[in-house]
Amino acid sequence: MKKLVAGILTGVLALSLAACGKSEEKLVIGAANTPHAEILEKAEPLLEKEGIKLKIERYQDFVLPNKDLANKDLDANFFQHVPYLELQNKQNGYDFVNVGGVHVEPIGIYSKKYKKLEDLPEGATILLSNSVSDHGRMLSLLEAKGLITLKEGVDKTAAEIKDITKNPKNLKFDANTAPEMLVQMYKNDEGDAVLINSNFAIDAGISPGKDAIALEDKESDYVNVIVVRKEDENNEKIKKLVKVLHSKEIQDYILKEWNGDIVPVSE
Repeated sequence: MKKLVAGILTGVLALSLAACGKSEEKLVIGAANTPHAEILEKAEPLLEKEGIKLKIERYQDFVLPNKDLANKDLDANFFQHVPYLELQNKQNGYDFVNVGGVHVEPIGIYSKKYKKLEDLPEGATILLSNSVSDHGRMLSLLEAKGLITLKEGVDKTAAEIKDITKNPKNLKFDANTAPEMLVQMYKNDEGDAVLINSNFAIDAGISPGKDAIALEDKESDYVNVIVVRKEDENNEKIKKLVKVLHSKEIQDYILKEWNGDIVPVSE
């Protein structure tokens, strides 16, 4: 009887230790809905083969994922590009690092009123994100399309509305809307044109390639990256995550799933 009890206890202990081992291999990552969380879902079975259980926390905004990473509620997050990360580190004192890029979401200009950029009238109102880190990117797109000229020598990634030196059509810029609300502004036909991040557009059933009247060049510096606390930069679980996201299977999935509206990278 004693041997039987001892055997049962040994078995329970072994299961407990195994459970503990599994919990230690859990990786919690915060992500925007589209395409970030969907890409991570595709990566889940690949990570399981590496002995890592991925838990995905979905977010609808650009603020909480970094707060939760700082508070250690997350092991990593996946929603932001490098200029936004750098601004967040500077403004909030975060000690976050980029451990690998995954994809580029070309930003687009959308309009319910006009089918071509050239049709925008004198004094047209352009709606921009209230996220300052997006302004340089958005203004650079407007400059590339010939609508404005930015001050010579300005850092394009950090450009602001005040850096516009030429504005032939006297466009008006409204930068008071949260990034995630710009889709609704577009659907409500507010403003004459709206600049929208592709993840929000796609999440709302809008195709950047088909619906935008102008689209950012796909050779963009605004790569969406996996971000962790500096102390976890060399964490083996994080390295395995990035390796999986750079795999051919995931890269091919991104191209096929979004028909080229989202472009994979592996650096």
